[in-house]
Amino acid sequence: MNHSIHRVVSFDPVALYILRVHFEDGAEQTIDFRPVLEGEIFGPLRDPELFRQVRIDPEAHTLVWPNGADFDPSTLYDWPRAGKRLEALARAWALPPSGRTSAA
Repeated sequence: MNHSIHRVVSFDPVALYILRVHFEDGAEQTIDFRPVLEGEIFGPLRDPELFRQVRIDPEAHTLVWPNGADFDPSTLYDWPRAGKRLEALARAWALPPSGRTSAA
């Protein structure tokens, strides 16, 4: 599987939970993170104050939050496709443990 490598160089807040993300090659994605804000890591980002603390990690070149949440920069770059997969995962993360199915 080919995994392209990208770097986030900047971002602009568009609205609460929506960021326009700029990449090293001039590409950009406008991403609405609301559908993936579930589970132990991403769920806390529903707190507007925490979400607004997003920064670019200078080593990983991706968006990071103080609680340790981050996204692979290639996932952000390919958000129209990758975001759909994350939305499906987020629905599973939102289920109580008894409602989850094994991925095995």
